[in-house]
Amino acid sequence: MKNTIAERVADFIKHFPPFDLLSKEQLLDISKEVKIKYLDKENTIYRANTALHDQFYMIYKGAVKLKKVINDKLETIDKFDEGDVFGLRPLFAHENYAITAITEEETILYCIPIDIFKPIIEQNKQVNQYLIESFASNTENPFSNEFEKKLHLDDEVKLDFSKELFEMQPVRLVKNVVTTKKETSIREAAKLMSTHNVGSIIIEEKECPIGIITDKDLRIRVATGDYAIDDTVAAIMNSPVLCYNRNITIAQAQITMMKHKINQIVVTKDGTPHSKIVGVFSEHDIIVMKGTNPSVLMKAIKRANSTKELKRIREKIMMLLEGYIQQNIPLTHINNIIFELNDATIKRVIERCIDKLDQAPPVKFAWMSLGSQGRKEQLLHTDQDNAIVFENVDADHLEEVRTYFLTLAKKVNKRLKNIGFAYCPGEMMAKNPRWCLSLEEWETQFSDWTKETGDDELLLCSIFFDFDITYGDAALTNALSDHIMEITRNNMIFLSKLGASSLRSPSPLGFFRQFLVEQDGEHKDFFDLKKRAIMPVTDAGRLLALHYQTKNINNTAERFEKFAELMPEDKELFLSCSYASKALLKFRTKHGLLNNDNGRFIALAELSKEEKMKLKRCFKAIAKVQELIKLKFNLKNFI
Repeated sequence: MKNTIAERVADFIKHFPPFDLLSKEQLLDISKEVKIKYLDKENTIYRANTALHDQFYMIYKGAVKLKKVINDKLETIDKFDEGDVFGLRPLFAHENYAITAITEEETILYCIPIDIFKPIIEQNKQVNQYLIESFASNTENPFSNEFEKKLHLDDEVKLDFSKELFEMQPVRLVKNVVTTKKETSIREAAKLMSTHNVGSIIIEEKECPIGIITDKDLRIRVATGDYAIDDTVAAIMNSPVLCYNRNITIAQAQITMMKHKINQIVVTKDGTPHSKIVGVFSEHDIIVMKGTNPSVLMKAIKRANSTKELKRIREKIMMLLEGYIQQNIPLTHINNIIFELNDATIKRVIERCIDKLDQAPPVKFAWMSLGSQGRKEQLLHTDQDNAIVFENVDADHLEEVRTYFLTLAKKVNKRLKNIGFAYCPGEMMAKNPRWCLSLEEWETQFSDWTKETGDDELLLCSIFFDFDITYGDAALTNALSDHIMEITRNNMIFLSKLGASSLRSPSPLGFFRQFLVEQDGEHKDFFDLKKRAIMPVTDAGRLLALHYQTKNINNTAERFEKFAELMPEDKELFLSCSYASKALLKFRTKHGLLNNDNGRFIALAELSKEEKMKLKRCFKAIAKVQELIKLKFNLKNFI
């Protein structure tokens, strides 16, 4: 007889992690043992410091809040709704519960026995990893030493897997093979190669390969005079031909080419020279397969001689980014590669624009990338933020020099726009005379912002204090960095104002039922990931970098990792913020690629439970670092 209740339970839990990772049989086995519990509003499920239950819980209907005593007061630290799993401590720990779980409204729970579920955890690595992360998310500190390695292990494994996966693919054949007979003259064979724009020609007999000639053979054997151009191809062809069948992998092909010092391989029906030619592939074809290989793209950028070329390369960079996100490559690796490619693109544009001007730069200068590009966090197509700093000159020549650099900046900004870097709506670009200044002018402006600091100055500091040199004289940008450190050192009035500004977007902790979504406008009911999550952690990183005087580290995640070294007593907090910064940026990039936009506004209904769980971890880290800022900068009364 069918167990109808068990089937209905299985039909519900299969839609939510980690149960979506299980087989139909496993789901039914678990569901047969599930107990269903009905609770009224404000009923306690378990209390902190009480003995562990022999089960954990999943919410079928209703909502549950987790509470913990903080400063002698019972505070809500998290909330859960339909499909959420909680009460996982019995799976991972032996001590009593650390927090209290109470229903927020009438609730139906599925009680899942530990004994029936533990064998599945031991056998299924994905389920195990999910539950570890989920348990860590529900602890007071999800980034403690206990969980740190487990939370980051998955990322480390996947990089090697993605590389291996690519190299195990079969090669893509060129099937329109150019062939000739052994009686053909070298002259005619060369003409055929030129007409078809190929680097080799196969000599065939009865559709089987008996030899091959490449460009290299023509250079070494004919151009040197060893053979006459009217000799037959049989005189210079390489024979026998090295052949493989159509299932040869990229890894095999690369090894074969290196071993035999060749750059072409012929594929035949049975992998021998005695069967019909199926196709051919070369070292170049493997590079094309990779398509978005970073080293290939970098070389292409440096060789590019037009904006159109750079635009095409930029499109390939976005394909590379999309592939990295899909393969779950660690964000540190993604950031470094995409930053270098973007930086090289901007540098190449500047080089070409200087060449097109009638004269060389009149004085030393530096092109500064600001904001997300300055922090090495610009992955998607976003606005360009940039500025120019040039060497100090006397008053008589100042405007003449500025005019040159403004002309250069207009050309550069325009070409960057054509490539895919949109104009900044706020005109934070080098073509704006306000942001094309001498070193002395920049220093004066920065000093003014930190002395007379209003909302506008705080906004400008948040943009211009995160800069990175893209082109030019690093001595100028180093001097500017030194000046920023000097004017902010022990400047508690300015730092407190910057701290207060960083707290204006509080972390949305109770985010399932109290999500701070946009109330009106084009993005009504969408969650603003940039404003509510990315900006708070970025602002906190900038503020603490000025406070701790950490120079030349602009990337948010790297800043927090440096703070963890400097302040070991807060190491876990700072590492949690580093993780949050990378996770949020990756999350935004993923959704931006998915929706073909900048990934800023997120439709909550489209988020999976796993995504919500990971965001929750980030929000906890943001809330904690904001509490630290309140204490450190005497902002306890800031709301």
